[in-house]
Amino acid sequence: MNEDRLNFYDFFAGGGMARIGLGARWRCLFANEWCEKKSKAYRLNHGPSPELLVEDVAKLTTSNLRGNPVLSWASFPCQDLSLAGLGRGLNGKRSGTFWPFWHLMKTLDEEGRGIPVIVLENVVGALTSNRGLDFLVLFDTLTSSGYRVGPMVIDAVHFVPQSRQRLFIVAVKSYWRISSVLTRSTPLDLWHPKPIRKAYETLPHGLRKFWIWWNMPSPPPGRLALASVIEKNPEGVRWHTSAETQRLLSLMSDANLRKVNKVQKFNEPVIGAVYKRTRRNEQGRVQRAEVRFDQVSGCLRTPVGGSSRQILLFVNGKEIRSRLLSPREGARLMGLPDDFKLPRNYNEAYHLVGDGLVVPVVSWLEQHLLYHLATRSLLLKAA
Repeated sequence: MNEDRLNFYDFFAGGGMARIGLGARWRCLFANEWCEKKSKAYRLNHGPSPELLVEDVAKLTTSNLRGNPVLSWASFPCQDLSLAGLGRGLNGKRSGTFWPFWHLMKTLDEEGRGIPVIVLENVVGALTSNRGLDFLVLFDTLTSSGYRVGPMVIDAVHFVPQSRQRLFIVAVKSYWRISSVLTRSTPLDLWHPKPIRKAYETLPHGLRKFWIWWNMPSPPPGRLALASVIEKNPEGVRWHTSAETQRLLSLMSDANLRKVNKVQKFNEPVIGAVYKRTRRNEQGRVQRAEVRFDQVSGCLRTPVGGSSRQILLFVNGKEIRSRLLSPREGARLMGLPDDFKLPRNYNEAYHLVGDGLVVPVVSWLEQHLLYHLATRSLLLKAA
């Protein structure tokens, strides 16, 4: 075992994707997940995992948290902060689990075991939930506990063929020296798009002094295309019947059908990604199927709460076939290696990956920001 590894806690751990993304330079001292099914997948991929405690975060105490890690990662539930969250925000049953997590962080502080670096991950809707009040509360909570705070939005499309924007808030204790190489004086469009800049501008001036514009390089071009993750002989899914495919096409608007007709003229195999969505028209709310052929999948979503599962459309001239995205294809869209073990049940596997972290995104954060924050390895360059 490499004793020089950096230690971290992993809250709301799911299948352990943060652990995979952080990589071999890190050791998980404690992981928490309340879902037995996700915890089973965690152990399936990470061994017996004595560090994993399957329990409601609200029932934990700091006696459960051993050691003095340099990092705490928390991908707390997003349901109440998303567009479908009905305004519940941080007061909601699911996203409100942030508060017992934060109580643990504050108690560690009081015990002299405050954690220098904290990463919060959630949907971009956390920036605007309750007209921005939830983000203001989050920011104020962090700064009131002695942290400087750097939010970023990272779209997984720069790393995998999936359009998936997520908010990453990297907070660092004020006493923790930060190399100037890691920060900027102005936002960077790639990591600080309009929602981030607007969140900054709406902060009271007294809080803006705690804001950090993190500096990371752009990922290299040449990400994989959707076709590269498709299985030739998919497991766990069946091909739709001709009638089912025609039903799918019938749900498309004229604009989406024109997309299909356009790629039919290529007379070569083309793969599209389809989601069923509810749209409003003159007759009220109707179900629609929307397709994209840009070699990028839509954002994976968990198949609960009315969300649809992603469908693949295979077009080759006049031949059109369709089927659900397979669990392994979903895992590949999250950047998981093919030896990552998935639950046998389709919905459990889809839920596990759809509710997880895109591994290459975590790795990019680790390589270009978190490792250097944890080790303060760039201080000489900043001198």
